[in-house]
Amino acid sequence: MKRLLFLLAVVANLAAPVHAADPFPSRSITIIVGVAPGGTLDTLARLVAVSLGHTLKQSVVVENVTGAGGLIGFQKLNKSEPNGYTLMFSNNSMVLIPLLNPKAEINVVTDVTPIGTVANVPMVLGVSNKSGIQNLPELLKKLKSGELKPDLGSGGPGTTAHLAEAMFLQQSGGQGELIQYRGSGPAIADLMAGRIDAVIDQTVTLIPLNADKRIKAIAITGNTRAKQMPDVPTFTEGGLGQFNLQIWNGLVAPKGTPKPIIDALAIALSKSIEAPEFKARLEQWDAQLPVQIDRTPEGFRQILIKEQKSFAELSKTIDLQPR
Repeated sequence: MKRLLFLLAVVANLAAPVHAADPFPSRSITIIVGVAPGGTLDTLARLVAVSLGHTLKQSVVVENVTGAGGLIGFQKLNKSEPNGYTLMFSNNSMVLIPLLNPKAEINVVTDVTPIGTVANVPMVLGVSNKSGIQNLPELLKKLKSGELKPDLGSGGPGTTAHLAEAMFLQQSGGQGELIQYRGSGPAIADLMAGRIDAVIDQTVTLIPLNADKRIKAIAITGNTRAKQMPDVPTFTEGGLGQFNLQIWNGLVAPKGTPKPIIDALAIALSKSIEAPEFKARLEQWDAQLPVQIDRTPEGFRQILIKEQKSFAELSKTIDLQPR
């Protein structure tokens, strides 16, 4: 009898229908952001999450994992299952983080899987209304004479703001204190309160604050002025010709994520940033959609390879150290 029951069970299993694997994605996706809420990276990540969720017809949520300028977030990403359900949104800072944290043993070229970039964003030098600074030429004059040593707030060691501010001090010939926060959101809150003198951050956060007169924008990177701030000159116009840093922002997955999943995410991401609502928001921030090749995994990988080399050389010439 036991043998008969065993045989019947085997036959039943053989006759059972074979179910294909669930199509990707079949559940919610989490996007890690390595800084606190309220700053540029977080704002862009949430915009991407909404648009990508519409495209994939799945919930896409943002999780802020702060610390060490984004390093803690990358460590969490690297411990996640490479199945496409845990991703990370970052920018040029992902290349800077290993330079400032060599003991972390993270190599973004080999330890993450690129999906695609979503936006190229200029940077703005914003000063506190309490600082008394009126324009870039005045600031440069005071920096060079040593009359002013401003407190500059950034989103943490290795963030794009940290890079921009270190480059600015080096190229202006001035000195200042680089104050690190757990994201540009807290830094900008202190800027508005007058507790620090200046912040260099992306247009995403500083254009609206300048429009509301909560801070004063005095320079923007790029070759042309932003139409949202026509009275704010470029750094070149203000007397700092070598300063022209632009920030890319993009999405990555853990190392080992299967290529079909990466390709599906890259296609969905590229479609998502073409949505009218997404493009309209970028226009408000004077940000640009990346060229098509940079939206692909291979194009993004080439960006990481190029910047890993250039930033390693740059870090030797500027004061880019953890504070």
